[in-house]
Amino acid sequence: MCGIAGLFAKSDRIADELGAHLERMIVQLNDRGPDSAGVAFYRNPVPSGCSKLSLQHPDEGYAWDALARDAADALGADVEFEQRANHCVVRLDVAADVAEARVTNAHPEVRVMSAGTVIEIYKEVGLPTAFAERFRLSELSGSHALGHTRMATESRVTTDGSHPFSTGLDLCLVHNGSLSNHNRVRTSLEREGIAFKTENDSEVAAGYLMWRMREGATLDQALEGCLEDLDGFYTFAVGTADGFAVLRDPIACKPAVLAETDDWVAMASEYRAIATLPDAEQARIWEPEPATVYSWEQVPA
Repeated sequence: MCGIAGLFAKSDRIADELGAHLERMIVQLNDRGPDSAGVAFYRNPVPSGCSKLSLQHPDEGYAWDALARDAADALGADVEFEQRANHCVVRLDVAADVAEARVTNAHPEVRVMSAGTVIEIYKEVGLPTAFAERFRLSELSGSHALGHTRMATESRVTTDGSHPFSTGLDLCLVHNGSLSNHNRVRTSLEREGIAFKTENDSEVAAGYLMWRMREGATLDQALEGCLEDLDGFYTFAVGTADGFAVLRDPIACKPAVLAETDDWVAMASEYRAIATLPDAEQARIWEPEPATVYSWEQVPA
């Protein structure tokens, strides 16, 4: 089952209200994935040499200020942080790998949801409608975002097992479907140094993309590699710092709709999610072809 929503802003009026638009899309997909929900927003990039981490702790009263001070003192860095429900985005003026290693080693009780310069990930168990309200999605702006509503079929209902999965800096994936060879692929990727936190097959797909891109492939090339190396049925939506991409397997049995106007590009598992967007009735609407990569990137100013 599961539901996917993606939105890429081509104008300021969409970017400024990105969270409100994505929230309405997710609400329409509530029944496709009542177990958990998650979003990845690309927003507020930090300067070169700095980083932002999305962190999670089960307790909304967790002392994020103490963690931030500890990281800043240990790394000799300036720090800013912003809490949203039981998640916190921490910004440090050190590289992402350095910041992530410090937090992971010093605070094992905290989960690192994402690391990079622009990505923020929020995800939790529970109904998507409740998730959207709890995390105040309508307050968020950004250049593009992905959302997911999950009906768990291949692993337990946990925060870690929820989507999106981020396995590389500013890279994330959401998935509708099931992979049949994910255990074999997981073993191969672990030999390449890719670490996994869950049993979820979608995390394996995210790890595969990271590995291919680490080896020099573009995002489009990495997705094309999925058609050869990942067996099963799937619709992938992938986010990067610059944009997002969509791929369906060669059979394409999982639903997907794409739409585009002068102001936005949107993807969803059902058209009713796209219908909530401004001027949706004027959009060019189509079903993505099987085994075909569709991608959009920001145009440099």
